[in-house]
Amino acid sequence: MPGIDECLLEVMRLPGARGASVVDWTSGLALGTIGDSPNGDHEATAAETAEVARMTAEQPAFAHLGGEGERSAESPSTPVEDVIVTTHDGYHMLRFVETAFDSSVFLHLWLDRSAGNLALARMRLGELAERLVLA
Repeated sequence: MPGIDECLLEVMRLPGARGASVVDWTSGLALGTIGDSPNGDHEATAAETAEVARMTAEQPAFAHLGGEGERSAESPSTPVEDVIVTTHDGYHMLRFVETAFDSSVFLHLWLDRSAGNLALARMRLGELAERLVLA
């Protein structure tokens, strides 16, 4: 099971990967970063992507509700798996990570649009998110 550094190294092996980070969406702090940042500042990017993650994860419209109007025991604490934002030259993928504590962590991948494979990146981020160990 990879830790943050190992996970980020694996993410950067994806075709078209430009930069990646593990972010706490509650605080907006980057727990680890690698590669380039879209605006040249990993901490600012972490804070900005945390806003998107928080706004998405907290919206009732995206909640998977059980039959009684509450989240079912089988559903994760964050019902959203990932968020994909498309820009003219790239993709930003935010993949939520289920943790033993409050599950307020996500992986952010900045993927080059012409060199990357969005479907492959989404599958790989999902696999890494399941294996990521946060200590």
